[in-house]
Amino acid sequence: MRTGGVDMHEREAKGILSPKNGMNIYRGCTHGCIYCDSRSTCYQMQHDFEDVEVKINAAQLLEKALRGKRKKCMIGTGAMSDPYTHEEGRRGLTRRCLKLIEHYGFGLSIQTKSDMILRDLDLLKKINRNTKCVVQMTLTTYDEDLCKILEPNVCTTKRRVEVLNIMKEEGIPTIVWLTPILPFINDTEENINGLLNDCIHSGVYGIINFGMGLTLRDGDRQYYYRQLDKHFPGLKRQYMKRYGYAYEIPSPNSEKLYRIFKNTCEKNGILYNTKALFEYMSTLKEEEKEEQLKLF
Repeated sequence: MRTGGVDMHEREAKGILSPKNGMNIYRGCTHGCIYCDSRSTCYQMQHDFEDVEVKINAAQLLEKALRGKRKKCMIGTGAMSDPYTHEEGRRGLTRRCLKLIEHYGFGLSIQTKSDMILRDLDLLKKINRNTKCVVQMTLTTYDEDLCKILEPNVCTTKRRVEVLNIMKEEGIPTIVWLTPILPFINDTEENINGLLNDCIHSGVYGIINFGMGLTLRDGDRQYYYRQLDKHFPGLKRQYMKRYGYAYEIPSPNSEKLYRIFKNTCEKNGILYNTKALFEYMSTLKEEEKEEQLKLF
């Protein structure tokens, strides 16, 4: 199927929730981020990454799964494919799934780079009022012009920060993914400090960072290097000389930048322990209260 100039793949999935209650309604993405790990061949996509696969029966599968659960829990989405890829604007499958999550009294942890999430603010507010909603937003690049190169087909950092501020106003907790940081491109003190200042002013609950660098696997690496050749001539040669075909690509400034990150988080009361943040995103408000009571 072809829509809006992009090939689409409709599929009836057999299941929707992972063992840890995560779901991906779409497979592939049209945001065009030059570094996306989901392009890697290990994920065995059978078509171009931009040819988004749509699980057309996602809502039906989710309703069946939620009805069958004995205990309420947090439902996660956005880990492998953004729930607000361009196709969502036409399909509305994410919104249908959020309605079910709200209707059946489950919590939500949702990750995106898109301001399309504001379309569903009414549902996010209801979920957060009744159970718990955590909005995760990826920020990598403070400079707007550079952001348009690295993440060309989605709203820029400035707009994403506006989304974070709106969530703050509505009392919805937010977590920022400060990753990846690309060597020789956005691995500067200016970039990290700019993003951290935005996080402070937006009142984010926590920031996830796996180290100042990125990872490159087969499939992802080739696409990334083609984009380096296109936008940063000569930089691929520098990467190959320093990193070869390594999976982990740390910035030469990684230790200094991580110290800035760690110190800023501690100074401003922003949680940055990755394990604790993932626990927070998988724990309902009621479960948090129960744990607090146990301490007393």
